[in-house]
Amino acid sequence: MFNRKKVVHMTTVHHPLDPRIYYKECTSLHRSGYDVTLIAPDSSDLKDEEVRISKLKKHSSRLKGMIFGTMNAYRKARKLKADVYHFHDPELIPVAWLLKKKNNVVIYDIHEDYETGIVQRDYLTPTLRKILAKVYKIIENRLTKNMELCLAEKYYKEKYPRGTCILNYPLLQTSLINHDTTSPRVNQLLYTGNLTTDRGALLHARLPSLDPDLSVHFYGRCSEHLAQQMKQKAGVGEERMHIDGVNRYLPKGEIDAAYSSRPWLAGVALFPPTDHYMKKELTKFFEYMTAGIPILCSDFPKWKEFIDTYQCGLSVDPYNDKEIVKALNYLRENPEEAKAMGRRGREAVLNHLNWQKEEEKLLKWYDSLIKKDT
Repeated sequence: MFNRKKVVHMTTVHHPLDPRIYYKECTSLHRSGYDVTLIAPDSSDLKDEEVRISKLKKHSSRLKGMIFGTMNAYRKARKLKADVYHFHDPELIPVAWLLKKKNNVVIYDIHEDYETGIVQRDYLTPTLRKILAKVYKIIENRLTKNMELCLAEKYYKEKYPRGTCILNYPLLQTSLINHDTTSPRVNQLLYTGNLTTDRGALLHARLPSLDPDLSVHFYGRCSEHLAQQMKQKAGVGEERMHIDGVNRYLPKGEIDAAYSSRPWLAGVALFPPTDHYMKKELTKFFEYMTAGIPILCSDFPKWKEFIDTYQCGLSVDPYNDKEIVKALNYLRENPEEAKAMGRRGREAVLNHLNWQKEEEKLLKWYDSLIKKDT
């Protein structure tokens, strides 16, 4: 296809084995013949990885990491003299701007709606949030004019009409696709992914208090402070709330094992309404579906439309305890329909909503960008 074009993926924020960056994009490009290097923070989780990783030194604070990590990433990237630079953090926009030349391609991979994300930072004053969001947008618009935009979500097209959607759909994993979903469902709920208040951590924490027989299991990074808040919110149900990931990164393998560890009643995503998430198709949706687990999520219009389209779960008001209990009872009292929800979700992933489909788009896009640039 081509003569081993050199590709450099860059992140100073994400874990080096981030599923989208490492297992999907970098691995797909590597296996298709590209010479791929990932510049990313060092981690004890790294062993003999398939894709070459150039490690960045870890720093004691986020500020030091942003300053010195970014400078180090630039030095490493410049030395590699890549044909394609593909970066994953807004902090790296100035670095990418410096790396952009007439004879290379620079891609900004937009994982989040960063503008609305800044507005939600509760450790900043409302006024400062709005100012920073506007400043960020101005810088982004000016410095990314000559870059390609890779969008992880469909709705990002509203803000970035020239962007190319390479959606963050799941890998088709045999262990999840083939595991048994016919066993009677246990009275246990599953949540996967990072735990934060804007991802509904405190809403999920109160679930055990709604039913004395219900337990909730969380698999994802959670700060010690937030874990304590969740325990307080759980109240009498504290012993039936389990968090695996307090102050640590959970490797993808551990999360995958959780999906198939038991026949979960549902996978939950009871988020509070925010501009940042209301239109976003969560990665956990597709992973729950791959594992054949019914979804119980907030009834945001886009989320409800998704659930209704694929008939793969139930959507509820995340603040309405009676509605949540009614949905849980429905899943328990209608086990065949719960199994059917899981089955329909899995079929949708197998047929349409999977990384293998997106991989084809990624490789064709890369090929067209390189041809255009030569």
